[in-house]
Order: sequence, then structure tokens, then C-alpha cells
Amino acid sequence: MAIGALVDVLNKWNEMGVFSYVLPFLLVFAVVYGILSKIKIFEGNNAVNGIIALAAGLLSLQLDFVSTFFQQIFPKFGMALAVLLVVVICLGFFLKNDAWDDYKWMGTFVGVAVILWAVSTWNWSGDSSSVGFWLEENFWAIVIGIVLVVLVYFMTKKPEEEKKKT
Repeated sequence: MAIGALVDVLNKWNEMGVFSYVLPFLLVFAVVYGILSKIKIFEGNNAVNGIIALAAGLLSLQLDFVSTFFQQIFPKFGMALAVLLVVVICLGFFLKNDAWDDYKWMGTFVGVAVILWAVSTWNWSGDSSSVGFWLEENFWAIVIGIVLVVLVYFMTKKPEEEKKKT
């Protein structure tokens, strides 16, 4: 009985535009306000930060692009987080407790997270306005860029013997 009531409330909120307008506005407002407060560009004048964040939040709703983007990205992001959680659980079966302290695993998790981001933003419907279309159009440029970054990293990395001398 309680689940049905919750579904009714969520459906009513959807009809009222909470998910299409209110939540995207609040998210943009909070992020812009947080960034402006953190960088202290208008130090001591929170009203200016609030006005700029309010304007950015309202302007982001001018077209339905932000609402549509959030409607597509957050469910996929939730699925990507679920997959990442499964990866962590599976690794937990095979790694010893002290292996988690080794920082080389951080690269593995970042790599898995980037792959999950790419898969979760990939556009399966063919809509040319999404991140997936951009990713599809620029896939090889991204791959070449990643290869170049990895090559530069290994070419500029000091050998282990030199690290011990310094």
C-alpha cells in the first residue's frame, strides 16, 4: 500500500514539472553558487553569488536541453554506479585486505569509471543531440589522445634506479 502511495506522489511531481524544471534548476543553482563561493571571486558578497547562480539556473531552463540531458544522464549514471559497485565487490573476493592500500589500483578504478562513463553516455537511440552522438563522432580522436597521453607519461617517467638516487 505504501509503495503505491509513493508512486502516486512521484507521478504527481512529474506532472507538476518537479523532475523537468525544479530539480535541474536546483542542481545548476547549487553548483554555480558553490563554485562562486569556493573561488571567492565576490568575497564577502553572497548576494552577487546568489544572483549569478539564480540567473544561470533560470537560463539553463530556457530550452529543454538541460532537462532532457539530465533525464538521460542520471539513470545511466545510476546503472554505471551499480556496475562499479559490482566490480568493487568482485575485486574484494580476490584481493587481500592490504592490497587496497596500493595506489596502483586507483588507476584501475579510474579506468573502469571512464569506461563506464563512456558506455553509460553512449546514445543507443540515435538522437543527435546527446553526448553519445558526440562520443561516436569523436571516438578515434579520443582514443588517439589517450594513447598520446599514455606515451608521454611513459616517456617522461623516471626509471626506478633514478628515483632511488634522488
